[in-house]
Amino acid sequence: MDKRVAIYTRVSTDSQTVENQRLELQAVADRLGWTIVAELADEGISGAKGRDQRPAFDRLMQMVTRKEIDLIACWSVDRLGRSLQHLVSFLAEINERNVHLYLHTQGLDTSTSAGRAMFSMLSVFAEFERSILRERIMAGLKRSSKRSGRPPLDPEKAELIRATLASGLSINATARKLKAGVGTVHRIKVKMAQAA
Repeated sequence: MDKRVAIYTRVSTDSQTVENQRLELQAVADRLGWTIVAELADEGISGAKGRDQRPAFDRLMQMVTRKEIDLIACWSVDRLGRSLQHLVSFLAEINERNVHLYLHTQGLDTSTSAGRAMFSMLSVFAEFERSILRERIMAGLKRSSKRSGRPPLDPEKAELIRATLASGLSINATARKLKAGVGTVHRIKVKMAQAA
């Protein structure tokens, strides 16, 4: 089956050009018999920017969602994004839609078994990176003896909220009157209803 391919290129500054990336990927497509259905380029845009600030990348992802392409061809992994976590979520999204990825400089092609194995390894490393980061955060919190999350609600204020709600005042009015969060007042009202 003929592969419908979108070429995606990106450069970070206006003084650079995507032309070399495009020519190399075009040559690969010609050699492998791919049908190029779109050439998308983000020029002068950092890979650290989100999808909303990269119009060509956003268009690429729309094509993935609409199943208009079978494969994305890109010069290098750093053209897609700057973080491993971003890349893995991108790969998971395209994989879910049965769209493959070809990365020229890394020699990665997820339509092959070796490419799929590399994809799996990237997922493992991303998960490892997340768990290390979580361990560091927890160790830092333990060292600083700081609590994470919100401070507990003062029992006197909680009782005042319960009494105000019991008098018939609404959640929003109670929150305004007692300078409490609407979510906090709502949680107390739910607990009151469960206890009744």
